[in-house]
Amino acid sequence: MTNPREAGVGPVLALLLLPVQTAVVAALGLLVTGPLAHRWPLSAEDGVNRALAARRTPLATALTDGVTLLAGTQSVIALTLIGTAALLLVPRVPCWKEAAFLSVTVAAQSSVFLLVTLVVNRERPDVPHLDAAPPTSSFPSGHVGASVALFGGLAVLASRRLRGVQRHLVVGLLLVIPLLVAVSRVYRGMHHTSDVVAGLLNGACTLTLVATALLPRLRKEAEPPVGDPPAHGVRQVVVVRHPRACGEDTATRVRALLRGHGYTEQRWTETTPGDPSGALASHLGTDTTLVVVCGGDGTVRACADVVAGTGVPLAIVPCGTGNLLARNLRLPAEPVAALRAALCGQTVRLDVGRIRGDGIAPTRFAVMAGAGFDAAMVRDASARLKECLGWAAYVVSAVRHLRDDPIRLSIRLDRGAPLERWARMVVIGNVGTLQGGLPLLPQARPDSGRLEVVLLDPRGAAGWLAAAAYLVSRAPGARRRYVSEAAEPSPAHGALEYFRAARIELRFARPQPRELDGDVFPVGIGLTAEVEPGALRVWLPTPAGARAPMGTGEEGGTHGHRDTRTAAQ
Repeated sequence: MTNPREAGVGPVLALLLLPVQTAVVAALGLLVTGPLAHRWPLSAEDGVNRALAARRTPLATALTDGVTLLAGTQSVIALTLIGTAALLLVPRVPCWKEAAFLSVTVAAQSSVFLLVTLVVNRERPDVPHLDAAPPTSSFPSGHVGASVALFGGLAVLASRRLRGVQRHLVVGLLLVIPLLVAVSRVYRGMHHTSDVVAGLLNGACTLTLVATALLPRLRKEAEPPVGDPPAHGVRQVVVVRHPRACGEDTATRVRALLRGHGYTEQRWTETTPGDPSGALASHLGTDTTLVVVCGGDGTVRACADVVAGTGVPLAIVPCGTGNLLARNLRLPAEPVAALRAALCGQTVRLDVGRIRGDGIAPTRFAVMAGAGFDAAMVRDASARLKECLGWAAYVVSAVRHLRDDPIRLSIRLDRGAPLERWARMVVIGNVGTLQGGLPLLPQARPDSGRLEVVLLDPRGAAGWLAAAAYLVSRAPGARRRYVSEAAEPSPAHGALEYFRAARIELRFARPQPRELDGDVFPVGIGLTAEVEPGALRVWLPTPAGARAPMGTGEEGGTHGHRDTRTAAQ
């Protein structure tokens, strides 16, 4: 049978309770201003306000100034718009339900507050006010209710996405803000104690009802019940874990999930600054049937370099700052959800790039290799900011290099003649989409048997704006037509130029910073990249509605690029 929540009855009833909430809060306000006004504890509220007013200090007043500004109408509206926009624009897939939850919660709380003030008319405390008093009832506190709706809503979203210590820290800090707002409103003489208590209850009730209506339930990660047969029999897996990116909580859930899929023999190894693959080669054996990588693009690149060409499949648990390969392969953003979806799918073969250069021993990359502006941005991104802001830390670093001088370079595609160019940066890509769905290389596919190249050479602010506008205007699934196998006309008024080839040679007029999949390499004057078609086997979710491919092996793996393209797009 279909339960009521799945049928939509639960959400509808939750939203229908908002008018009931309004009536209850209004009735409570009429009691506070009527029969209960002169009874304890309400009779003692004026004494609390007078005591606080008599003990005001410059420091406490300054602190409550900031708290009041944070919970003011303009601030709440601005922060709600920013949060909603971030939920729609920043993730690889827009979080429509989460964005609706945040905006509807704030709007619904405000509506309840305004309706209650039409019924309840309570004077503000008879003490000096530190803020201008709006022409509304003191009951309930609008500042407190709005702060609960906004910061409580953010806390709910953070609790769904974060794990471990970070989750507790962020959620705790967000939930403290409404309490600080409540204390500051009483301290500043703007509300009675019962007003802020009603504001807390109003915001919390609204938050609960809207969350019930709009947010999908979280599926708990759990081990299969004892006695259930493993999904694929007993197999051996090597798990490479970046110790900082992949916390203990995530590692525990990965262990449980792998056991549930029959991987009872698990070898775990951790990366180090000197060995980003965690000595993976020494842990591989003839019985190894899977390598799981818990980390970011740099860790995935190092592991892919080891297993490419061996036939041992790779599964990605995206725990890094950018996770560009996982984003381009349409893996879920949540680490364990990505692994679960992949293990329930199939193995596919992806291309990798093999690159070498002065100061760079031959190595492979799975995402992008770059030189110039791109590499300088990666090199100078603050490690502390990356921990706090994630991939947004690269934006901060990029601003510092917008005025860097262009570089003169030559580019040779396959066996063609060298082409002379000027550029701020050059990027060679096996996949093409950056964070936020920005299609830097719209034609790049990890199963095409080619590598894509873009030269970025904006001239002044207008050039940067033209390049940015061109990239933003490109839909993630849009395709471009090439006028030849080598190059296409330069879009964005010449700020961008695209090429494609199986082999690419770059030579720079002066040494340049270089990077591979987010890892910084020594400066140098050249790079040579070649594609290795289908060299890497990766577990990916089966696309919705897709049929199992022909020619699958013992693990359901496919060896054709056509099926890989479906999964990667």
